[in-house]
Amino acid sequence: MGDEKPAEMVPHASDPLILHHSDSPSLVLVSQLLDGHNYGQWSRSMRIALSAKNKLGFIDGSIKCPAITDAKFSIWQRCNDMVLSWIWQSVQGNITRSILYCKSASAAWKDLEDRFSQGNDSRIYQIRQEIVEHRQGQLSVSDYYT
Repeated sequence: MGDEKPAEMVPHASDPLILHHSDSPSLVLVSQLLDGHNYGQWSRSMRIALSAKNKLGFIDGSIKCPAITDAKFSIWQRCNDMVLSWIWQSVQGNITRSILYCKSASAAWKDLEDRFSQGNDSRIYQIRQEIVEHRQGQLSVSDYYT
């Protein structure tokens, strides 16, 4: 019994550094590619898909890159590259080219977020303006309710 070697630790299925045998770099996770005008819907769909694959931490930065000397570095790099390829597969070609040289999935995600999530400001302003100008018959909303 004294000569027995400790059992090698088997990674748990919930470990985000585990890739399933069906995971492939060419996998398309969402049905609608990011085209620059559908960021909100695309982002939500991607987050759900990545969460289901236990890889959300690669885009939100919660799964940090270990030091290059760390034994888990190559495993992290492989998973990061897989998530990065899933992002590339889920955006239109011209957008893919703009994030092709991002070194991490979180950097690519942040770049897309910075460029495409800001389009909602003008729509929010427009909706607020429509609310302010909305009328019930001849009365403004504020006059109608007072």
